[in-house]
Amino acid sequence: MRIVSLACSNTEIVAALGCAHLLVGVDNHSDEPSDVLAALPRVGPDLGIEVDAVAALHPDLVLCSLTVPGHETVVEAIEAAGLPHLVLAPEHLGDVPADVRMVARAMASADPGVIARGEALARRLESAFTPPAAGSALNPDPDVRPPRPRVLVQWWPKPVIAPGNRSWVHDLITLAGGRNLLEDDVCLSRPLSDEEVAARNPDLIVVSWCGVHPSKYRPEVVTRNPALGTTAAIRNRRVVSIPEAYLGRPGPRLLHGLEALRAAITDTSGHPAD
Repeated sequence: MRIVSLACSNTEIVAALGCAHLLVGVDNHSDEPSDVLAALPRVGPDLGIEVDAVAALHPDLVLCSLTVPGHETVVEAIEAAGLPHLVLAPEHLGDVPADVRMVARAMASADPGVIARGEALARRLESAFTPPAAGSALNPDPDVRPPRPRVLVQWWPKPVIAPGNRSWVHDLITLAGGRNLLEDDVCLSRPLSDEEVAARNPDLIVVSWCGVHPSKYRPEVVTRNPALGTTAAIRNRRVVSIPEAYLGRPGPRLLHGLEALRAAITDTSGHPAD
């Protein structure tokens, strides 16, 4: 079976299922597992996929995605080319284990054992994504726990782009013990002005810039922004960096994102919300 993956998260799901050897091409942004991907052809950036390059690889399956605005045009082009494809369109955490199972089923003809591996991975994710029991250390009684910190995850700094409540990141923040700054906004993500960020007054700001290597994150862009100086996050020096690969890719590495968010939120919760 020959598989072309057009999104990092899809590539990482295939690899986590033990089927990276089936990949014959990937998008320009896929970077894990690096040793496997190093020799594979690249078919363009996520919003600029070269459909002719995909077709030239004679795929039995193209794994598409709708996780980024604009991906729908890529899917339409793959459909128009008549290429066999599967579209993953997760919004919430619960969609991720379901996608793992779906990808496993799609590869079963090449490796029947992938169904069992897919079920094991899906159950691991479901276990991690299940809210802790009320009264436990991770979910103490609301009468004794500090207020949940307001968390702003920045996909981009200028303008600020943040996830709304139709996002697995919203679910991660809630699961980790925080409150998404846009918890009432029914959207995948949207831009905010600096003035709106200041008015919403985040307790924690997470730098997780898309398309930027974590080594090039510049939290000082946030901390030195005078418009945000009155926010609790800046006053209490609660600006942290978490790789976008851990938060922005709906696949197995969300487990790392949850762990990192939980650590940051636990540390921040010592600073009560105003």
